[in-house]
Amino acid sequence: MLTRLEVQGFKNLLDVTIEFGPFTCIAGANGMGKSNIFDAIEFLSYLASDTLVEASQRVRGASGLRGGDPRDLFWDGYRDHQHRITLAAEMIVPEQVEDDLGSPAQASTTFLRYEVTLGFEPPAREGSIGRLSLFGEELRHITRGEAPRHLRFPHSAGRFRNAVIRGERRGGPFLSTEFRESGTVINVHGDGGSRGKPQPRAAARAGRTVLSTVTTNDYPTILAARREMQSWHRLALEPSALRAPDSFSAPRSLGTDGAHLAATLHRIAQESGGDDQKIDPEAVYARVADRLSDLAGVAVAGVTVELDQIREVFTLFLEERGDLRLPARALSEGTLRFLALCVLLEDPRFTGLVCMEEPENGIHPANVPAMLDLVRDLAVDPRRAPGGDNPFRQVIVNTHSPWLVRLCDPADLLLADVRPRPGPTGQVTRSLALLPFHGTWRAAADTATFSKADVLAYLAAPVGAQLSLPLDIAE
Repeated sequence: MLTRLEVQGFKNLLDVTIEFGPFTCIAGANGMGKSNIFDAIEFLSYLASDTLVEASQRVRGASGLRGGDPRDLFWDGYRDHQHRITLAAEMIVPEQVEDDLGSPAQASTTFLRYEVTLGFEPPAREGSIGRLSLFGEELRHITRGEAPRHLRFPHSAGRFRNAVIRGERRGGPFLSTEFRESGTVINVHGDGGSRGKPQPRAAARAGRTVLSTVTTNDYPTILAARREMQSWHRLALEPSALRAPDSFSAPRSLGTDGAHLAATLHRIAQESGGDDQKIDPEAVYARVADRLSDLAGVAVAGVTVELDQIREVFTLFLEERGDLRLPARALSEGTLRFLALCVLLEDPRFTGLVCMEEPENGIHPANVPAMLDLVRDLAVDPRRAPGGDNPFRQVIVNTHSPWLVRLCDPADLLLADVRPRPGPTGQVTRSLALLPFHGTWRAAADTATFSKADVLAYLAAPVGAQLSLPLDIAE
């Protein structure tokens, strides 16, 4: 769970700090750079697995496409000055993980702060565009005593916080940066704290973050941080992927584009029931159908996955009232996206952080409340302990929809705004800021906030509107 993100020098995020709860909605006009928040989170996730080059190629560039110039990732990246990106994340990590060889590992503490600083090396020869370089990396623990100051969103201390923040550490950091005459060194410290000699890694020759190189259970807490960051995904559901049937050999987990919907639902249905309960696939299908029936205009009688033993494929069917049976390929885009989220809601394996762009896309305005309720229900309930019936999931969405803004709890809202501030050279520039609603848990004494007056465009009828309710009906 990502509880705090600090970004400096990444795209149009000159200096942004964001606190997250289980569910967060970022609202703002098109073109403001809201998606760059998702890019920063996605970039951190890639840095936990890939080389610096690969991670930079996987993030959207200035053109909106992936695989572009790494300078696009930097604030004002084409200017003739020193380039730096600093990303910091405070996160709750899983206590029990597996290493790349399948061996179990147990983190010594589960509330951590990770920070990484990247630079840009100009091209060494003609025909090259330069590359990213590692300047610093740290992983430190946040004690249980400090946790209440860092977890500011409303939650149950006894049932939630004590369940997810485990262990303690009496030594120093797990990763630390040391500046030597020979160059910058990233020290890897064991879970034993001050005991044992740190293992130095030369930053200049790394080519990737040191955290991404920890693949075995020798450093279990660093590994747990890596696994947590690898679980941060951007969900971009594509109708073509949602409509496709799945072969018997297909993965049984939903892809970030919505692929393998039928295979995933079939797997969830076959795994339903606890250790002492009988497997009941029909109960899973019934719950998915019941949630899908929240959509107005969709006459849902049932949902099922059919196995074609001849072609060896799974096909998802929606059964409407009146005995009409529709395969996934015949469903509308909005229905398919809603259905995919209904399936994820039933999947106990689906944990971690998911970022969603404009979940209201393809949804009729009358169904936006149902979509918002569904997205919020995907996130963990911080009033209860995480578990099988309360999976440890986190959801962040962005939107420019007045409907979603009106329906959102103000405590869950962040307003995207472009504001003047001093740039790296001292000149005033404009960069993205995210403002909480005044009086909510994110609104500290020194924090800029927004009020209803700042979001009138979302709350009032547009200028020149030709249709509106009579006053006596509106009241």
